[in-house]
Amino acid sequence: MLEQTRQDATSPWHAGELAMQRSVGVAERMDGPGRNFVRKAMPEQHRAFFPMLPFVVLGAVDAKGDVWATVRAERPGFMASPEPEILEVRLPRDAADPADAGMEDGDAIGMLGIQLETRRRNRLNGVIRRTDAGAFQVRVGQSFGNCPQYIQLRSSAFARDPDMPTAMLPLHSGQLDDRALGMIEGADTFFVASYVDRENGERQVDVSHRGGNAGFVRVGADGVLTVPDFPGNRFFNTLGNFLVNPKAGLVFIDFETGDMLQMTGRVEVLLDSPEVAAFQRAERLWRFTPEKIVLRPDALPLRWSLHSNL
Repeated sequence: MLEQTRQDATSPWHAGELAMQRSVGVAERMDGPGRNFVRKAMPEQHRAFFPMLPFVVLGAVDAKGDVWATVRAERPGFMASPEPEILEVRLPRDAADPADAGMEDGDAIGMLGIQLETRRRNRLNGVIRRTDAGAFQVRVGQSFGNCPQYIQLRSSAFARDPDMPTAMLPLHSGQLDDRALGMIEGADTFFVASYVDRENGERQVDVSHRGGNAGFVRVGADGVLTVPDFPGNRFFNTLGNFLVNPKAGLVFIDFETGDMLQMTGRVEVLLDSPEVAAFQRAERLWRFTPEKIVLRPDALPLRWSLHSNL
């Protein structure tokens, strides 16, 4: 399924993304959009977008090869683009965040800028250049926009100064407790990080939004999450990464309390399963088995208000 042709070599899509596109018969149709819209620099619209945001979603890989998703918040303006190939990020190190271990100089990173109140979102991936503990630069590898599908409308406000970290300690576990289960089973939104090591030796990290009606993620008695994959832009960045490297990092947010649930583990893509019929609108499924779980109470200084349902 992961065969590569000479034509693929010049495509921005890697073998896993192409395999997913071929599985639904859109590989040829997606070739042009890939070459035209997956850029090696940020367009002006994206450069103006990131500085407006009070938070950013990040995907990073630690020294053990585990991938983590996280959300970091600061006053708008903490990100800036002095040139199209660079995004500057002013964020202090955070030892409580398991994703922080993958944000050293030279590490690959995935970034998602998302504005819930307008449903705008833009993604990029690249390599960190770090000179101090308070900031880093990202040299852009890929930059592209996403459609507003499945994003719940929310507005946010700071409940405390973002420079004042919470006094509450993170809780580490190997299995889901009642609080974690409640966050997952009541969620209408989460974020997922994944990565591949490309043929040229470069690591490419992605972090993406997933949304649906509350309860769209189901947890089995064995603690395995089943996630529906709804119709989308056919880029298949996340599922394509899974086919090559079956690792994932998930983060769920309690938008009312600022609690954050981070997990890293193994993933399996189910392209053709009778279980798909149990999930309305789903085209396929994927399963996630948590291996490391970190529940961080009051991790985020933001609180969100829900405006409408999907």
